[in-house]
Amino acid sequence: MTRGTGELSFAKIPVRTHIVTDKDDAVELARRYSRGIARPGDVICLAESVVAITQRRAILPEEVKPGRLARFLCRFPGKDGSLATPPAMQLALEEVGTVRLLAGCAAAVLGRLIKKRGLFYVVAGRQLSLIDDIAGTMYPYERHIVMGPKNPGQLVRDIKKATGAEAVIADVNDKKCVDILGITDRSYLPAVTEALRANPFGNEDEQTPIVILKRQ
Repeated sequence: MTRGTGELSFAKIPVRTHIVTDKDDAVELARRYSRGIARPGDVICLAESVVAITQRRAILPEEVKPGRLARFLCRFPGKDGSLATPPAMQLALEEVGTVRLLAGCAAAVLGRLIKKRGLFYVVAGRQLSLIDDIAGTMYPYERHIVMGPKNPGQLVRDIKKATGAEAVIADVNDKKCVDILGITDRSYLPAVTEALRANPFGNEDEQTPIVILKRQ
C-alpha cells in the first residue's frame, strides 16, 4: 500500500499487457486491461511512451532526414540527452518550430550563466523533454525515437468515460522523477505522484505499461 497526501492511499497493481503497437488504441487498452479490476475512485495509469506508440509517434531514425541545423544543434546536449542525435533533433524542430527551439537554446545559454537548469524546456516546450531517443524504449521499439503523446488531457477524459475510473498518463523513470501529463481529477495529483515515484511501470522488460491504483 502507498500512503498518499491527505486521506488518499493506494494499492498498486501493475498490469502485464501484450506488446503494444501502433495498431492498438489507448482507450481500448485501458478498458480491456482494467476490466474487473478498476472501479470508480480507482486510477488507471498509462505510461506515456506506450500512449505515444498507439498514436504512431514512434519513428525509425532512418525515416528522418536531418537538416544542417539539426546536425549542428545535436552537438550541444549531453550524450545521454534525448536530443543528442541528428534525427531526434530534427523531430524536435518539426515538433515546435525553428524559432521556438532556437529561443530555447538561447535560454539554455542564459541558464548556464546564471546557474539555472531547465530553461531550454521552459522556453522550447515541455513536450521536447518527453522525447525518448534511440534505445530509450523496449522491444520492438528499441530502435525508434518515441515522441511525447498528443492531447493527454483529452485522452484521460476519454478513458474515464469508457471505464468509470479516474485516469492518468505519466512519464516516470527509475530516478524517482514523475511527470503527470494528464489527470482527470487534480485532487488526486499529490497522491498519484507519490504512488508512482517507485516506478511500478518498470523501464525494462516488465511489459506493464498500465498500473491500476486501487483506492484503499
